[in-house]
Amino acid sequence: MSADAVAASVALPFQVGARTVASVKRRLVRLSVPLERALAGAPLELPGLPPIADGYFVRALPEKMRADLQAPGLRCFVRQSYPRYYARLDQGFDTWFAALSANSRSGLKRKRRRLEEASGGALDVRQYSRPGEVGEFFAHAREVSAETYQEKLLDAGLPADALPEMRALAERGEMRGWLLFLDERPIAYLYAPAQGRTLLYAHLGYRAEFGHLSPGSVLQFEAMRMLMEEGAFAYFDFTEGDGQHKRQFASASVPSHDLLLVRDTLGNRAALRSLAAFDSSVALAKRTVHRIGLGGVARAARR
Repeated sequence: MSADAVAASVALPFQVGARTVASVKRRLVRLSVPLERALAGAPLELPGLPPIADGYFVRALPEKMRADLQAPGLRCFVRQSYPRYYARLDQGFDTWFAALSANSRSGLKRKRRRLEEASGGALDVRQYSRPGEVGEFFAHAREVSAETYQEKLLDAGLPADALPEMRALAERGEMRGWLLFLDERPIAYLYAPAQGRTLLYAHLGYRAEFGHLSPGSVLQFEAMRMLMEEGAFAYFDFTEGDGQHKRQFASASVPSHDLLLVRDTLGNRAALRSLAAFDSSVALAKRTVHRIGLGGVARAARR
């Protein structure tokens, strides 16, 4: 193991869907496996664990790398498992688009055409990547983000303090941003910072009043076209979690896990048992709801 790991206080949430009802804190060394390393399959070597740390929080660890993970003396808890979707950007737009399902292709064409008609015949999509452009992108993106459900309900919109980091990334050519305008008004934004040859799906949002025009899907579609024409990046990483949007645009996926690896103490065991019991009860409740046919009612209640 290498040294110099840094531990920080991490709130481990008790979640029902996207809503956090409580949390327990532990001092953890946070690690995330980059997509290119996940695809290569090289074993993950854990850094040295500081004495004050409770353990590690490893995100996006591929299933095929888990068996080779060496963590003697630590208890392992799978926090969540999911397909990590990604799209290849080095294959050409036509090749990528042809590989999508027939339903996805027809749906995207229909959504694009509908928004074109609302725009007077042509889409107004603008890409931002240079340091001098970041201020304009951030101002418009924050304006849109403030009206999204991600920000209003989940506190997951574009951070209000993100501008300095965006500028630093732009100085190194390591970010891309896109805005979709309708009648000169920004209605959707997409922000993707870079990690090596990979762009990360960080934030996507749109004004709810334009939801019937599917602006998020259309903006993602146009961003994919621009990226493949540009040729500067090899992958678009949709990161953790499932979802129709990610499945629609992805070329493939990597089965992955978020793991907690913690010292075998009484407090840590109690915390892990509580998290596991809560997650199991939520999963059971979801299965029961769907089994008795109330899935639609539950989704309506969440909205």
